[in-house]
Amino acid sequence: METTVAKKIWTEKELMSLPENGYKHELINGELVMVPAGMEHENIVIKLSAALERFVSEHKLGAVFGSNAGYWMKSGNLHSPNVSFISKKRLQGFKRPPKGFFKGSPDLAVEILSPSDTIENLHEKIVEYFENDTKLVWVINPEEQVILVYHSPRPDMLLRGSDILNGEGIFTGFTLPVSELFVEL
Repeated sequence: METTVAKKIWTEKELMSLPENGYKHELINGELVMVPAGMEHENIVIKLSAALERFVSEHKLGAVFGSNAGYWMKSGNLHSPNVSFISKKRLQGFKRPPKGFFKGSPDLAVEILSPSDTIENLHEKIVEYFENDTKLVWVINPEEQVILVYHSPRPDMLLRGSDILNGEGIFTGFTLPVSELFVEL
């Protein structure tokens, strides 16, 4: 269930000072959109982020970010994938990750469907990621325990519990059994 706030011109400083209120914030067509996530959603974020961060740090490939990292698209939209990665090459000139939001899209964007999300709702965002040079998108569906893999605005692969998620050309050698993201308590 998306909640929107009346249109206004948002500055990066205002967006960054929004309270931690359990919502993921994005700016879409000039409107602040807040989407609630939930505990299952955040548990998957932590599991995937930890696995990616270990691999990326060990191989000095770049940086992994959580859902508070924002990416300015050419359209002026600000997207905040649940997990994202930017290569070391694209972060050249930075000793540490930028303090504000990134101008452009991540190399990898990961979106995890919340109960109010649908693939259809995510389609425009996925299209925009690729228009802004994203190389790989993973859409995780906790309800069905599957991952859709995108190399373009159309999904290329559906991974199930017995399959292996891999970093392909983004972080060659990274593998994670899909089932590890959906382990029961």
